[in-house]
Amino acid sequence: QVQLVESGGGLVQPGGSLRLSCAASGSISSINDMRWYRQAPGPQRELVATIGRSGITNYVDSVKGRFTISRDNAKNTVYLQMVSLKPEDTAVYYCNADIYRNNRLMNYWGQGTQVTVSS
Repeated sequence: QVQLVESGGGLVQPGGSLRLSCAASGSISSINDMRWYRQAPGPQRELVATIGRSGITNYVDSVKGRFTISRDNAKNTVYLQMVSLKPEDTAVYYCNADIYRNNRLMNYWGQGTQVTVSS
């Protein structure tokens, strides 16, 4: 079994900062890309940031310069540092990862953590 567990969400004022963490646990051989998605009220989930195993990153335009994705391969953990937060960043943030186990590459999701930006 593989689990992704997010933490670090909460309520913050506009202009504030939060750091999200997502730890993968279970029978893991290795992890390829790790991602953060977010979903505001509504059906669409948005890809916010991606980091490859080598550390190459990509961001959606709306968070460039404000969010930083990083990872610790030894801990199977991905982070999302968010600064200069705006009300429009309010959403449930989900961790996602491509994980090798039993010689198979499979995609996994975390349960989500709420981020609310409000005064």
